[in-house]
Amino acid sequence: MTTHADLVEWCLAQPESESTRPFGPDVAVFKIAGKMFALVPDAANPATISLKGDPLDNERLRHKHTSVTSGYHLNKKHWNTITCDGDVGNAEIRELIEDSYDLVVDSLPKKHRLRIQGQVRTQEP
Repeated sequence: MTTHADLVEWCLAQPESESTRPFGPDVAVFKIAGKMFALVPDAANPATISLKGDPLDNERLRHKHTSVTSGYHLNKKHWNTITCDGDVGNAEIRELIEDSYDLVVDSLPKKHRLRIQGQVRTQEP
């Protein structure tokens, strides 16, 4: 089962990602170039993560997995919250983190986007 530490590690593995706490001390907000791509509450048990996604993909995921719901306190169309109870596997969660990150990078100004897209993600050994 995916842990809080796993989620933090995978979010920080994205090039130039940073962990911030703009909503208080209890939620890590992961950003690229100042824009959010993931939110991970510290105290959630099991761990949860909210990720940005394409609206059609978000709907598909909500129908496929009982642990995927519309984003908690976020735009319900563009964000999903995943409860890491084993319903969604580690590989799929990592892929969803990368998809969220890529979606945000794609919205950046060209100069920033090209610099970031030229970097390589950190891979697990």
